[in-house]
Amino acid sequence: MPPLHLIKTSAEVPLTLNVTAVDENGNVQQKAVACERPLTVYLNWQPIVTLMTLGARPAELALGYLKNQGFISDVTQLESVIVDWEVNSAAVISHEKIANLESKLAEKTVTTGCGQGTVYGGFMDGLDNISLPTPKLTQSMIYRLLRNIAQYNDTYKNAGAVHGCGVCEGESIRAFVEDVGRHNAVDTLAGEMWLQQQPGGHMIFYTTGRLTSEMVIKVAKMGIPVLLSRSGVTQMGLELAQQLGITMIARAKGRHFLVYHGAQNIVFDEIPTVNHQVAQEK
Repeated sequence: MPPLHLIKTSAEVPLTLNVTAVDENGNVQQKAVACERPLTVYLNWQPIVTLMTLGARPAELALGYLKNQGFISDVTQLESVIVDWEVNSAAVISHEKIANLESKLAEKTVTTGCGQGTVYGGFMDGLDNISLPTPKLTQSMIYRLLRNIAQYNDTYKNAGAVHGCGVCEGESIRAFVEDVGRHNAVDTLAGEMWLQQQPGGHMIFYTTGRLTSEMVIKVAKMGIPVLLSRSGVTQMGLELAQQLGITMIARAKGRHFLVYHGAQNIVFDEIPTVNHQVAQEK
């Protein structure tokens, strides 16, 4: 968990809400829906962005967002993170000197984030300095990880409408979070790892979302060399994975996956039988 003295939260918020729905037979049912609420992120009391979020771990989300966007970089300079759900805000207070803040805020790029995402001028900073280790994975371990990750996604199983992301070590899941957008989920885990000063070189990053350029960059900034997704990839996401040396595995579900980059780093030690593949296709 993050250092508790840094985080001051007014109250927790529910992740789901029960509502009434009518099915195709005209029957009334009680169903859970995922909550979605605005969270305005402040840096030293200056508003930076308003994120639409489930609200599971708002302090870590705010920190991860600010770090990934290049606004802050020195964890030792953090004073506090104040979350107040009465006004839907997360205020990060840092003693770090923020260079060129106004120019970074002025330079925006609309991204492929769920709905409409935005990255700022400092997002690409430091990519040339990233050096990731070369992992060695086994096919059998990937299968075990996929089976284990299926035990998570609690909000998705209950209500749907969310993405899940996890930081994994081998087949073990070290941290997992769900949010209405996949980028919120990765930012939350990035904030948590940054606070705890956890190295990512031996980790695997799992996501239910597609592997876009923004997702690849954020995981590279976390120092994680392997991306594993249930969804697909984009052309720019693949090009960046090739440039940064990230092993990219997508369409991973059950005993199926596609390695888009880094196949030489995987030992294929549990190739499915033809009968099993046919059964999956059916």
